[in-house]
Amino acid sequence: MDPPDRTIVVASFNVHAGIDGWGRSWDLTGAVRRLDADVIVLQEVWWPDGRTSMATEVGEALGYRVLEHPLAAGRRASPHPRATSRWMRPLDWRGTAHALYLDSERAIGRPARASERYATAERGRWGLAVLSRLPVLEHRVIQLGRLPRDRVTRAVLVAAVEAHGADVLVAGTHMSHLTYGSPLQFIRLGRALRGPTAGRPAVLAGDMNLWGPPASLLLPGWHRAVSGRTWPAWRPHSQVDHLFVKGPLVPTAADVLPDWGSDHRAVRATLTLARR
Repeated sequence: MDPPDRTIVVASFNVHAGIDGWGRSWDLTGAVRRLDADVIVLQEVWWPDGRTSMATEVGEALGYRVLEHPLAAGRRASPHPRATSRWMRPLDWRGTAHALYLDSERAIGRPARASERYATAERGRWGLAVLSRLPVLEHRVIQLGRLPRDRVTRAVLVAAVEAHGADVLVAGTHMSHLTYGSPLQFIRLGRALRGPTAGRPAVLAGDMNLWGPPASLLLPGWHRAVSGRTWPAWRPHSQVDHLFVKGPLVPTAADVLPDWGSDHRAVRATLTLARR
């Protein structure tokens, strides 16, 4: 008799609030359906003020339990009237044509703040979500703080899920940029997860804003499950989106998914729970 399947599929996807750089929406629900993972960590999810978050809408449509944590507040603009076929205007990540303005933790520049696009954009919150179709045993948030140049207060959303009779920890995060001093936060992250992950299968997933080799050096004891270029989605040259594993978990399949509308590509891994 063949041994029972003891796999769990985990994915990570930075969704850029479900829009491109001009503010045009893309099919987030369809993308998550195609991911077809047991647990998915989403970064840059959006909660419009007074309305249901996009992660909750996706979870309700596809049968996932949703855990969420905001990292900043700001505004999301409507589609730009002069949008081109490009994903965004070149070098306009925080300019007057871009669609996301995060200003709760640090003020944005005066030109963007004075623009009609900013004035008419919808208000809301931006952050992390974990979607699980496995039973969630417990969950919590670990705060990592905010670096002086960052517009976001960073955190880790941690969920313990039940898979094949085992308690598997899944930690989702979105780290700051290296140029802002993110190694300090990586050290905090590693220390914060050392106790909760001791002796148990664990996954750390998210947009690390850092390449694989230096991220591995900053996270001793964790091992990369996926290798492949993820950013920018239309012509990727770097991997900044990662799945790390620890404990009795063995990666048996790994994918970088196609360009589905965000500026990042999703990563997905099939992990087998090793028998002890």
